[in-house]
Amino acid sequence: MSLRAFHLLFIACSVMLAAFVAAWAIGQYRVDHQPGYIAASVVSMTACGALAVYGTAFRRKTRDL
Repeated sequence: MSLRAFHLLFIACSVMLAAFVAAWAIGQYRVDHQPGYIAASVVSMTACGALAVYGTAFRRKTRDL
């Protein structure tokens, strides 16, 4: 496995982890109604989006390698 492929795999796993954390935080907010869970969800979804954009840019930049 090349370093490029490993990096793309790691980014994909990070996107999935951020999405699961956001879903968990929303579920916890439904039970507990603490604003910290909403904040965690927003931060996780922002990280998920940023990682997806970064992964796309990285893939485009290293396409010829």
